Amino acid sequence: MDERYEVYALADRHFYETPDRLSGSERSAAPSYETARREVPEGWHSGRIGDWLTLTPLDAEGNVRPGPAQGWKIHASATRLNAEKIAATVWDYCVPRQIPFKFVPAPHLLHLRNTKYAARDASGKFVTIYPADEEHLHTVLRELGELLDGLEGPYILTDLRWNDGPLYVRYGAFARSFVVDERGSLVPAVRDGAGKLVPDRRQPSFQVPDWVTLPAFLAPQLAARNTTTVGDLPYRIEKALHFSNGGGVYRGTDTRDGRKVVLKEGRPHAGLASDGADAIARLEREKDALERLAGIGVVPEVRDWFALGEHRFLVMDFLEGRPLNSFLAERHPLLTPEPDPDAVAAFTAWALRIHRRVEEAVEAVHARGVVFNDLHVFNIMVAPDEESVSLLDFEAAAPVEENGRQVVAHPGFFAPPDRTGPAVDRYALACLRLAMFMPVTTLFVVDRGKAAHLAEVISGQFPDVPRRFLDEAVAEITRDFPVAGATAAPSAASAPSAAPAAAPFASLAEPGDWPYSRDSMVKAILASATPERDDRLFPGDITQFSDGGGLGIAHGAAGVLYALAETGAERYEDGERWLLEHTAPVPVGTPLGLYDGLAGVAYVLERLGHRQRALDLIDGILKEGWQRLASDLRGGLAGLGLVLADLARTTGEKELGERAAEAAGLLVQRFAEPQPASARRRAGLLRGASGPALFLLRQYEATGEPALLTAAAEALRRDLDRCVVQKGGGLEVDEGWRTLPYLGDGSAGLGMVIDDFLALTGGDGADFEKARTGILTAATSRFYVQPGLFQGRAGMILHLSRTTTPGATPRRLADQVSALGWFAMPYQGQLAFPGHQMMRLSMDLATGTAGCLLALGAALDSEVPAQLPFLPPLRRP
Repeated sequence: MDERYEVYALADRHFYETPDRLSGSERSAAPSYETARREVPEGWHSGRIGDWLTLTPLDAEGNVRPGPAQGWKIHASATRLNAEKIAATVWDYCVPRQIPFKFVPAPHLLHLRNTKYAARDASGKFVTIYPADEEHLHTVLRELGELLDGLEGPYILTDLRWNDGPLYVRYGAFARSFVVDERGSLVPAVRDGAGKLVPDRRQPSFQVPDWVTLPAFLAPQLAARNTTTVGDLPYRIEKALHFSNGGGVYRGTDTRDGRKVVLKEGRPHAGLASDGADAIARLEREKDALERLAGIGVVPEVRDWFALGEHRFLVMDFLEGRPLNSFLAERHPLLTPEPDPDAVAAFTAWALRIHRRVEEAVEAVHARGVVFNDLHVFNIMVAPDEESVSLLDFEAAAPVEENGRQVVAHPGFFAPPDRTGPAVDRYALACLRLAMFMPVTTLFVVDRGKAAHLAEVISGQFPDVPRRFLDEAVAEITRDFPVAGATAAPSAASAPSAAPAAAPFASLAEPGDWPYSRDSMVKAILASATPERDDRLFPGDITQFSDGGGLGIAHGAAGVLYALAETGAERYEDGERWLLEHTAPVPVGTPLGLYDGLAGVAYVLERLGHRQRALDLIDGILKEGWQRLASDLRGGLAGLGLVLADLARTTGEKELGERAAEAAGLLVQRFAEPQPASARRRAGLLRGASGPALFLLRQYEATGEPALLTAAAEALRRDLDRCVVQKGGGLEVDEGWRTLPYLGDGSAGLGMVIDDFLALTGGDGADFEKARTGILTAATSRFYVQPGLFQGRAGMILHLSRTTTPGATPRRLADQVSALGWFAMPYQGQLAFPGHQMMRLSMDLATGTAGCLLALGAALDSEVPAQLPFLPPLRRP
């Protein structure tokens, strides 16, 4: 799972939200620092940018005083105990000296920056100070460093530490500017020695740009940084297994006896849990718990405990086997179109045995007086015999006698706040009963009432699962449900809220009941709209909180408005007005592409009748270095080219057609070049070569140029080269560590463009015919883990609604439409769907309800089927 989503599940019960928008009692319980409540000094400007409070001196005319656009900046880290003092000291130092600075204004925001799964490149950064030049940098470091001497804070991984205090330095941008990087993405930028904009790299390690010389007064700091190494340890570290903000987990060998071990690292003041414990405190908890459990046979044995620099390391035996989640992904019998009843029965028997082994392991832990507190499918190790189990990761473990609540948990197994002590583990075991068969229990953080619905689905798909086994799980999960005002966290940060009332799942519209389901989804989408906000109109994926994310087709307002229009909903004029207002001017940093940015906004605005604004946006794009964009459909040349060609057709603007032809020519040239044998490319409709193939096909339809068709075929074959046949016969994109059948990054999107290629060429290409047969198999599995359009079942529905592949029967489509209801969730009594990671609902096109609406409109509206941009319905044979 992607742990970034947990922090966005804190501030709102229904939708992903930025954590600085905690509301009501939550905000009053998390006040700002006293320094942040000071009056703005005369001659200064103050403002909020995300979770930063900025203070900038003004000139004599009252304008923000200009300063350098880039250079060496100073960061200060802080802990919960000293943050107020550091903020006040920095304010009192910088204001009289007219030095611009910013800081995190509230304790809960600082906490979230330092949690276990917070972004490692932002971890620890509490204050940022902008010196005028290198001489000024040295002065500030010496003077402010003396004032803050002796104060602690988490190590800032991107920076170089100044002496032993909380100050750090890094070279980077002061003002926001952007550039297209070597991968074709728009990223933050600085100017190199020749004045050219280049990416401002922000990896979690200190780096000096090639054109910058490290100031001499920082050389001793760099030398001190490089003195701590692992060379003297009696362990050979062989592989990094995992990194978090709290430290790394490494596989290694004890050089004294050859024993395989795991070394787990804890960083001071970082990796915070909801109770404030840092990674070292949590690692000490794990050591204490494992030593108390020594010899029971279901946990790793402790081998060593040592310090290296300021970090702590716990050394444990390496356990052979794989986590339970990988077994479920590999063995689940519903990952085929027609599950074999014998395979379903065999899996059921195995899953029941594994669950019983886990129960026995938990009972053994409880018998030693320890509560695990973090039981989930990633922390259960299944041995090579595929029958024995062990439990991993005891950072959250606690003595039974404390009878405490969880402070760290996987969101799909997070116990409600009324469960304490051993009851926490019993709740997780109940969730595990359902997750063994339907691994979608993250839905319970939205609404625990979903448990009964999932039990019904499991009974229908796995007839040999004892009904009592499921009923007991549902009773445990929904016991004392609802819990009024419950809040808590599935992660080290804190937790999503529990729903305040049982949801009426039985009264929700069935997805296949069109147009009633359409009307219900439209009501849910419109009820969620927030036209009073500037960052987004409709709640959706966390991507909408990045630059321009609230505007575009994939995650922003344009995509939802497009889906509403495609499915015949009444026009939402307030939404169109919002999109117009928020593209004049265009926010700095907004991407340029079809699905991620301005080209897509222009396409939708033109479709809705706002032609001049669409042309204005395109004019702005063409003034950028658009020729350097990546080739893909999501944010690159393919998507931009499609929009340019479409606008040239609808507006008669000749130059737009010329620019579309130029984009096509660039792609033809790129696909004529040999591909490096070592290249690891993305594949699929959005980020792979299938998107460029789609654009080239549309250009071929308009011009008939053979080179376009040749390049399209080459592009499709490049994506086919990244595909593998699964054991069930499905063809999926191979990403090296997983295979994907989905519409956005998987084989279904490739299949849609292959369908178009074969329709244009009259069936030319035996390899394409064979491929789309395998793709049809991948698109008709009984189970998908998410409902969304680009990474879930809705994308399969869209593909099946238009494909001409033999075997794409109405029954197969109807089965997928019906199974979309497995994910149905209520919002204000209407039909809605969860977004990516399924911890919150989403209304956007890529991950949420608007995408499901579009897919169902394509499948069920026989008069005017809905479509994705530039993928109209195909003629049936």
